[in-house]
Amino acid sequence: MEIRQIEAFVAVAEQLHFGRAAEQMRIGQPALSELVQRLERELGTPLFARTTRRVALTPAGEELLPRARSILDDVTSAKTAVRRVAQGEGGTLRLGITPPVAPVLAPYLTQQFAARAPLVAITVQQLWLPMMTQLVAAGQIDVGITCGLTLAQPGSIHASFCAQPLLVAVRPEHRLASAAGIDLAGLAGDTLGMSRDSLFPAWALSQRQALAKAGIEPRIVHLDDTDIAARRWQEQREIDWIMLIGSFTAGHDPATIKPVVPEIPVPFVLQWSPERAPTAAALFVDMALTIRPPTGWSSGPAHE
Repeated sequence: MEIRQIEAFVAVAEQLHFGRAAEQMRIGQPALSELVQRLERELGTPLFARTTRRVALTPAGEELLPRARSILDDVTSAKTAVRRVAQGEGGTLRLGITPPVAPVLAPYLTQQFAARAPLVAITVQQLWLPMMTQLVAAGQIDVGITCGLTLAQPGSIHASFCAQPLLVAVRPEHRLASAAGIDLAGLAGDTLGMSRDSLFPAWALSQRQALAKAGIEPRIVHLDDTDIAARRWQEQREIDWIMLIGSFTAGHDPATIKPVVPEIPVPFVLQWSPERAPTAAALFVDMALTIRPPTGWSSGPAHE
C-alpha cells in the first residue's frame, strides 16, 4: 500500500467522480484508475461500486476512508515536523555548559532562543570543561558554552562571543579596599585564593589567563569552599584576595569587590561541530554571535 494509492482513493471517495478526482490530483484519469485498482488488488476487495452514471463506496471503502484520511494526516504531520527540524524550527538542541555559564549566561541565551524557536526543545547539561569539549567534538553535545580561551578540537569550532569584566574581592581592611579600581599588579605580593583546577577547570583557566595577562605570579592557596562563587573565602585568614566576575558577586559581605583596572575581560566561548550539529544548533550559534549580551556584559570579537 503506497501513499499515492491512498491519496487517489481518498480523492475519488470525496469526489465520487474519477474525472474530478484526477483533476484534483493533477494526473490523468487512467493513471488515477490504475492507482485505485492496484490498491483494490492489494486489499483483495472492491472499494468502489462503479456504474456508467455514478460511483459509490462499497462497505470496504467506507471502512477504509476514515483510516485513509488518518494516514494522510499523519503523513502531513510527519512532513511538517521533518521540515521544521531540517530548518532548525523543531527537534532538540543539546547544550553543554561549564559552571561559570550557569548563573546568568545560560538562562539568558536559552530564554532568547526559546522566543525565536519555540518548537525546539532545549536540554542543558552542566559539564566540566574537558568532558564538554570531548562531547562537542563527538557530536553528543550540539553546542558547548564555557569561559576562558580554549583550543579548538579537530572537527569543532570555537568562537569568543561575549565577556564579563574581571573583578577582585579583598577584605574590608585591605590597603586597596578604598580604591576605585585595583590593578592586579598591586596584588602580586598578596595571597590569592583559587579553587583547585580539577574542581572548576574552566574558571581556573580563566583566572590563570587573567594572571598571565597582568604579568603576575602571586602565591596561591587553594580554597576550602567548593562553591564556584567562593563566598566563604574570608574564613581562610591566609587569603588576601580572590577573583570574581559579576555572576559570582552575591553573598560576599563584608568583603569589598572592585573592578580590575586596566579592565581584563573574562571571555565566554561557544564550541560546536558544524558537521555533526543539527540545524537548530546553527540557529542558536548565529543568535549567540549576533544578539546583545546580558546587561553588564560586553560583546566579544564575533560581534565587532
